[in-house]
Amino acid sequence: MDIKHLADVISSDPGMSATALKLANSPLYGSGSQISSVRKAVDRLGTKNIVCVVVAAALKASITGLAAAWLVQFWRRTTQMAVASSMIARKQYGISPDAAYTNTLFHDAAIPLMMKRFPEYAKVLETCDRKKKMRISAGAELFQCTHPIVGSLLVRNWGLPKILGQTIRFHHKEDAYDLPDRSLPGGAHSFIAVTHVAEHLFAEIKGEPDLEVGEMLFQRALDYLGISPDDLDTIRTMVTQVAEDNA
Repeated sequence: MDIKHLADVISSDPGMSATALKLANSPLYGSGSQISSVRKAVDRLGTKNIVCVVVAAALKASITGLAAAWLVQFWRRTTQMAVASSMIARKQYGISPDAAYTNTLFHDAAIPLMMKRFPEYAKVLETCDRKKKMRISAGAELFQCTHPIVGSLLVRNWGLPKILGQTIRFHHKEDAYDLPDRSLPGGAHSFIAVTHVAEHLFAEIKGEPDLEVGEMLFQRALDYLGISPDDLDTIRTMVTQVAEDNA
C-alpha cells in the first residue's frame, strides 16, 4: 500500500492519528526526536505496525458509556502495557512483538464491558483495590462470567487470530503454564508470560499492589521466558520508561 495514501487515511481519523503518533513516539519506536506528523509516524512505524494502530483506535472507539476520565486512564495504562509487552517480546526468540502488543491491548478489554453490563462490577473492583484482593477471584465468586471469558469472545468476534482468544481465556489460570498444547498452544504460553511480566512490573514501578498477576504467576512467567535477574533489571528499566510516558 502507498505510504502517502495510508497516512492520508490515518490522518482523516482523530483517534487513529492520536494512536499512531503516540505509538511512534513511544520508547518502542521513538529512538529519535519526537514527531508530530502522521506521515512521519507512518514512515517510522511501517505498514505492518500500522495494523496495531488501527486495531487500538477501533477498540477504544467501540467501548463507550462509562466515565470519560476512567476510560482515558484505563486505555492509557492498557496501551502503555501493550507497548511494554511488545518491547519484552522483541528481546525473546520467536515471539511476535505485534501479536504481543495486540494480546495485551485486548487482555483486559472486557473489564469496561463487564462494568457496563453489571453496574455492581465497578464496586467489586474498588473493594478489591481497598482490601488488596485479587480481582479475578472476586469476579469469579460474584458473576457467572469473568473478564477473561468475555475477552476471549470479544477477540473471536473481532476476527483476530484464535491463539489470542485462547491466550486471553487462560491468562489468569494458576495452571496456565502447565496446560497441554491441546488446551493451550505453546505460542499462547509465550504471550501470557510476556503480559504477566509487563503487568507485574507496571504495578511494582507505580508502587501499587499487584492484584492481577501475583507473585507466583510472575515467577512462572520469568521461568517460562528464561529471564535471568540481569535480564529482568534491563526489562524493568525499559518498562519504567514506558510507565513514565504520560503523553
